[in-house]
Amino acid sequence: MKKTSLFIFLTVFTFNAFGWGATGHRAVGYVADQHLSKKARLAIEKILKGQSLAMAGTWMDDIKSDSLYDNTHDWHWVTIQNGETYDQSVKNPKGDLIVTLERLIAELKSKKLNTKQEAEHLKMIVHLIGDIHQPLHVGFGTDQGGNQVKVTWFGGNSNLHRVWDTDMIDGSKLSYTELANAWPKADATRVKSLQQATVRDMAKEAMTFRKQVYSYGDGKLGYDYNYQNFNTVLEQIQKAGIRLAGVLNQIYG
Repeated sequence: MKKTSLFIFLTVFTFNAFGWGATGHRAVGYVADQHLSKKARLAIEKILKGQSLAMAGTWMDDIKSDSLYDNTHDWHWVTIQNGETYDQSVKNPKGDLIVTLERLIAELKSKKLNTKQEAEHLKMIVHLIGDIHQPLHVGFGTDQGGNQVKVTWFGGNSNLHRVWDTDMIDGSKLSYTELANAWPKADATRVKSLQQATVRDMAKEAMTFRKQVYSYGDGKLGYDYNYQNFNTVLEQIQKAGIRLAGVLNQIYG
C-alpha cells in the first residue's frame, strides 16, 4: 500500500482499540505495583488519592464516552508497516501511541503540571503502556489492528483484535490478580533488563509477534489458537507491568 493511500485509510477509519480489556489492564497495574519503589508508591497514592494502579488502568477506556476527551481516541495505537521503523512510518496527525507516551512521560518528569493534569497523565501512562504490549496496538495499517479480520471464537463471531484484547483473557476465567500471577515471577536480573526498554523498543518488540498473531488458519479459533498464544498474553502483561513500574520509578522514585 502506498503511503498516501495508507494516510487516507488511517484518517477515514476509526480504530476500535480496547487494549487487554478491563481485566488485562488491571493485571498490568497490579504487576506494576509490586515493582514500585517506596518513594514512587507514596507519590502515586497521593496523586491518585488512594486509587490503585490496577483500577486506574481502565480510566482511559472509560473516558471514550466523554466528548471532552475525543482527542485521545487515536492515542491508543500506532501504525508501523512491515520493514519500517517508527521514524519511517506515516504519522497520524491526531497523535499515536508512541509519540503520546513519550510526551506524557516527559511532561510528568517536568513537574510543571497542575494536580488534575498530573493525575490524568499518570492514568494515561498506566493504560497506554498496557496497550503497547498488546501486539495488535502496533498495527501495519490495512486492517485496523486486526479489527477488520473477522474470525470466530469457539463458534461465536469475533475479530482478531478482540481475541487478543478480551476473548482469550475472559475465556481463562481468571481474576486480574490471578492473571497477573499466572506467569512465573521475574527475578531481579530480568526486571532490570525489561526496564531498560524505551517506548520505541516496546513497539518494536510488539511487531515481532505479527507472524504468530496472524497465524489463524481458516479463522475458526478456539482451543488450538488459545494454546499457541495465551502464554504470550500472560508474558506481555507481566512485561507491561514491570516496565510501567520502571517508568514510574524514574518519574517519582
